[in-house]
Amino acid sequence: MPGELFVVATPIGNLKDITLNALEVLKAVDLIAAEDTRVSIKLLNHYQIKKPLISYHKFNEKKQTKSIIAMLKQGKKVAIITDAGTPCLSDPGSILVKSAIDNNIKVLGIGGMNAAIVGLSVSGFNISSFTFYGFLPRKDNDIKALLATINHDSPPLAVLYEAPKRIMDTLIKIKQHLYNPYLCVGNDLTKKFARKYYGLCSEVINQLKQHKNYELGEYVIIINKRTNMVLKDESPYSIEADLIDTLIKEEVTLKEAITRVTKKRKRGVTKKEVYQASLNLKDILLKAKDTS
Repeated sequence: MPGELFVVATPIGNLKDITLNALEVLKAVDLIAAEDTRVSIKLLNHYQIKKPLISYHKFNEKKQTKSIIAMLKQGKKVAIITDAGTPCLSDPGSILVKSAIDNNIKVLGIGGMNAAIVGLSVSGFNISSFTFYGFLPRKDNDIKALLATINHDSPPLAVLYEAPKRIMDTLIKIKQHLYNPYLCVGNDLTKKFARKYYGLCSEVINQLKQHKNYELGEYVIIINKRTNMVLKDESPYSIEADLIDTLIKEEVTLKEAITRVTKKRKRGVTKKEVYQASLNLKDILLKAKDTS
């Protein structure tokens, strides 16, 4: 009779953030496959769990999957864990799980910590619908393509992971390609010195720059796309009305009025939206002229 594969979520920085169920499973299995045995041994030693430990990471997944499946076919119980959080979510594990399913081996998920869910829970956004994208790709063209996909995707929220050394460059690209959206950015969310940043992307960039150690710790980026922002434009007037007011009172060209209105209504309105409003205004004036 084949054994069982347990996909076990582990703490993200705080060793107390592990379920009793996870501890019971880790104590009961015959083997633990860990992303980095040097990291996982600290968790296992803390809870006095003495089980055989093997490495299972993105560079040896295919090779290790074969040997683990062989053990499972012999009736062994195996748990897979990663350095932190839930396996298979931007971490190794998917190849092993798929192979186990293909071999009719029972797979059980042991839930627990997940950085994306923790970040969403403290974002202040309506999190009823979101898309998880994991880590951005490395190449600039691939990043640009993915951000374009995010911009046109239907769910209002997009969730990304990012490494500390890349966070600033990534935020700059988000600001550029997603028109400075409103963000919630979490850094080491479950650790003692967890930090959260809220605001327009440009504001979050400035907040990060104020922390000299911002290039430490993993990041979760939650993007609330501008068309569905929680922080709405606070002006009681339409953009068209603001444009007319600026044109008359400040005696400027339409092009300059677009720039000034965009700056004045900096929260929730892009220059593109103000430009579209100027086109609407032209249509209104033309229709008014035709009916006069």
